[in-house]
Amino acid sequence: MNFRKFLKEKIGLISLSIFAIISTQILLLTSKMALWIRVYIGVIPIVCVGIALWIEYCHKKHFYCHIQQHLQELDNKYLLSEVMEKPDYIEAELLKEILQETGRSMLENVNTYKHLQEDYKEYIELWIHEIKTPIAASKMIIENNKSEVTRSIEEELGKIENYTEQALFYARSNSVEKDYIITKANLKEIVNNAILKNKNSLLSNRVSIEIHNIEEVVYTDSKWTVFMISQILQNSIQYAKEEKGKIEIYAKQKNEKIVLYIKDNGIGIPKGEITRTFEKGFTGSNGRMIGKKSTGLGLYLCKKLCDKLGLKIELDSEKDVGTEVRIVFPKNSYTNFS
Repeated sequence: MNFRKFLKEKIGLISLSIFAIISTQILLLTSKMALWIRVYIGVIPIVCVGIALWIEYCHKKHFYCHIQQHLQELDNKYLLSEVMEKPDYIEAELLKEILQETGRSMLENVNTYKHLQEDYKEYIELWIHEIKTPIAASKMIIENNKSEVTRSIEEELGKIENYTEQALFYARSNSVEKDYIITKANLKEIVNNAILKNKNSLLSNRVSIEIHNIEEVVYTDSKWTVFMISQILQNSIQYAKEEKGKIEIYAKQKNEKIVLYIKDNGIGIPKGEITRTFEKGFTGSNGRMIGKKSTGLGLYLCKKLCDKLGLKIELDSEKDVGTEVRIVFPKNSYTNFS
């Protein structure tokens, strides 16, 4: 708080005080009062006003300095009114009341939108669960009526199922901590489940899979990890080369971690785009290719889920050579890479 600005704000009071002193001195000129008394009468008001202004300035400076200090220390700035010290002058009391009222209003507003978001999320989850029934029924009908046409329909149904599952996991991703259980899990079983989910896509796109050295035990949530590996496999399938598409999956133990490698020999990612692959909605030049439509959500969700589950995800790629994705798991329940 600047003293010069404070005095500038008090210019009206200072001007009136000076006017009153000058007026008093003019009136005293007609009296036979001793000079020292007139000087005393003129000086005392100046001293009193000066002391009063200085005390007020010190009070306000102390109060606002504490406010600024609390504001810098707080992560949630809207809680400022709750940590403010009790004011000792009326302006500060009014300020605190206003801040408390605006804070309450803001929280009420946030809670309203939070409830609306929760309602919408619940509806989306319900809708996704409901739509799984006709998808499963359609697959059963196809299974009993095999032909070239139904095989094509089954592949498209697989894509619909993937998109609905992606939407479900996306809806839950912000509150994943309420929907996961970290346990000792068999990595081979997780990988096999992810491959099984993408069996039809692998077959129809003629992409072969080589698995080795995945007899490892990791600490993670199996359901979410299957989903992440499935997203990576779908990317590898989507951007596989037209002939001899291949995916290699294996694991290595490094110090206190297990690294799962998922490598493909697909079209790869241009060097300048690798750092953006985990951004929400980023599809890159590959995603804009004809027949390679992409949502840009798969790897974004993988990164978000890894952060929530205490895992790490890394990616390297070379155009026209292939892509390698690495998921780093803790070897024990006490290790965290986030």
